[in-house]
Amino acid sequence: MADDFLSRLAAALRIAHHIPGRVRLKLDGAAERNLAALVDDAKALHRALSGAEGIRSVALNPLARSCTIEYDPAVIPPSAWPDLLRGEASAAAATLLRIATAGFAGGAPERRS
Repeated sequence: MADDFLSRLAAALRIAHHIPGRVRLKLDGAAERNLAALVDDAKALHRALSGAEGIRSVALNPLARSCTIEYDPAVIPPSAWPDLLRGEASAAAATLLRIATAGFAGGAPERRS
């Protein structure tokens, strides 16, 4: 399910830099053991968010383990990013989760071992 996929990926991400309208996410160094799977998950997230409501651009850099997302803060509240990564059930996080899951038309990728 897309919610499980996003929760799994969010647990491995941290915010490296954030201003309203632009957020840079980094894969956490503690995720080293499953790095290949997490990079695949990040690529799936890139595909899901590209062209989604409120998302202006998504730039994925697998070598730097980062993803920069430019978004419309009128559509996605800036607090959505930290709330989602902390697992907070806020209205802002719910908005971001709805937008992200809508991008998974064919469903989220299966978990790799």
